[in-house]
Amino acid sequence: MSAVPGLLAAAARRCRPRTLRGRLSLIALTTAALVMVILTVVFNTIVGQRLQQQADNELRARAGAVAATVDTRHHPVRVLETPGDAALDTNVWIYAGTRLLEHPASAPPGDTITRTATGLAAHGDKRCAEVTASDRIRLCAEPVGGVRPGAGPAAAVVTAMDLAPYHASADTLLIASLALDAGVLACTYVLTRLAVGRALRPVRTMTEQATRWSVVASDQRFGAGDRPVELTRLGASLDELLDRIRAVLRHEQQLTRELSHELRNPLARITAELDWWQTRPRSTAETRATHASIADAATSMRTICETVLDDARAGAHTVPGTADVMALLRRLAAGLEAPGKTTITVSGPDTLVAGVPAALLERIVAPLVDNALRYAHSRVAIQVSTGLDGIRVAVVDDGPGVPAAFTTHLFQPGRRADPEDGHGGAGLGLPLARRLARSAGGDVTHDAGHHPGTRFVVSLPAG
Repeated sequence: MSAVPGLLAAAARRCRPRTLRGRLSLIALTTAALVMVILTVVFNTIVGQRLQQQADNELRARAGAVAATVDTRHHPVRVLETPGDAALDTNVWIYAGTRLLEHPASAPPGDTITRTATGLAAHGDKRCAEVTASDRIRLCAEPVGGVRPGAGPAAAVVTAMDLAPYHASADTLLIASLALDAGVLACTYVLTRLAVGRALRPVRTMTEQATRWSVVASDQRFGAGDRPVELTRLGASLDELLDRIRAVLRHEQQLTRELSHELRNPLARITAELDWWQTRPRSTAETRATHASIADAATSMRTICETVLDDARAGAHTVPGTADVMALLRRLAAGLEAPGKTTITVSGPDTLVAGVPAALLERIVAPLVDNALRYAHSRVAIQVSTGLDGIRVAVVDDGPGVPAAFTTHLFQPGRRADPEDGHGGAGLGLPLARRLARSAGGDVTHDAGHHPGTRFVVSLPAG
């Protein structure tokens, strides 16, 4: 037995419409059905009461007409005979006090209807009662003459009526109202489906357009347009979603270009070394040199892949947080500085806090410091200060500086001023540092007016 409610719930879930159009139509149909049921019950109740009131009025009118033939001025009470009173005597009981004077031929004194009429006459006032035999009979009493002390009215007339015609009329009205309800509900369901379908047609069109535009990375957008407020908001949301999808596609395309561009050179080195090694027998030393060159190229490829992919993951989601700038930079400098070679100094206020996570700040500054160490003659300075837009971290070296002709290409991935200068690197450090800084609301710029050496400035929001 405990499984029955679960089966009923599962059946209800299966029968529930899956589309918004179907659900709204079902809600409208249910609401209309509830309203129609209430209206039908109220209408038929009022009709029933009105028909009963009409029956009572007719009974009292007949009783009043019969009462005019009852003489209560003399004792005993007698019924005056008048021409054509046969119609009046139909279903009529006349009492003198509690004594039955006349009754219908179809209702002898011991009959149920006659007993009910006697009870009504005994009360001595105007009241009605209903008897349910083979048919439903309505009886109403009408007192006649003055009221005798302690004995009630001198006479009473009770009239009866078969309510079958009235109930037939009530049943006809009930059937007609139910048929009308069914027609109204059917029209409500059909019209609701049509109206909702028409209202949702622009939504379906916008959805298809958004799907098509997202696949081909189209520049088309929904814009404001002449639409209802709800659809305008939906269009704005879809535009934002399309912009995000396009940004993701651009990021993916850029990542692919960077990887293909940077991996081309190591692959070319590996291919050239293998081709050169296979052209003729080589000595053991030459073979080792070839192997070392291939291993170096493979290591370079792995470094490129890790750098670009780490940047892609970091760009996909930036975790909020803050960082103690001076503590992090001192730890970074201690880890990068090589004893006996270039020295790294860190200067600035000890109370500065950056509005970025410590890991992100390190990933932004580390490529700049590494680049400075690569070209510096003897020292690298990390200078921290505050600005109107947050904090500034300047990385300064005393190296040869950036050639003027190359300054416009500094932050382009894979570009190096002199690839044959003997320094390692894939040309990705500066572009990655700038991209990470901009993802956190900051930037990385090159101070072209600084001489001698090179100066890069990182601007980040304060914590």
